[in-house]
Amino acid sequence: MFPKSETRKVERAEKQDLVASMHEVFSNAATVIVVHYDGLSVAEITALRAQMREVGASLKVTKNRLTRLALKGTEYEGIADLFTGPTAIGFADDVVAPAKILAEFAKKNEKLRLVGGSMGTTVLDENGVKALASMPSLDELRGKLVGLLQAPAQKVAAVTQAPAGQLARVFGAYGSKDAA
Repeated sequence: MFPKSETRKVERAEKQDLVASMHEVFSNAATVIVVHYDGLSVAEITALRAQMREVGASLKVTKNRLTRLALKGTEYEGIADLFTGPTAIGFADDVVAPAKILAEFAKKNEKLRLVGGSMGTTVLDENGVKALASMPSLDELRGKLVGLLQAPAQKVAAVTQAPAGQLARVFGAYGSKDAA
């Protein structure tokens, strides 16, 4: 088929492309969560990936040596020692979403184990990831913020309408009194 030298060049080029794409992932992600997935079936990993996609996050099974190379020059260099064994990463623009999905999945399936992660330069251990997972997601925070902003507007409208209503009742009372 191919001489050995051509095969090695193809493999090396593929590895370089993989390192470059992973470097881009680390450069753009708001958070990276590292998990061990020892013993998960293809169906279970597929289901987990689908859950991650629903919240705008991604799950990628990694090659540890290549991932450590991809981490160089990013703010996630501090998590390089987490990449041992069968490793996958969850990442997204939303800081909480991957941690929340992975922590919930790990509670239900003992084959997935949270190892740690990072929010930029802040390295998280397993408990840090669980604490992050307990926080409200970006969408939940947006909903709460909109609710807080709408509540004072409704109160202001009610307060500004109340004096006009009271004035109308006073005039109505005086009109009734004069008619009587």
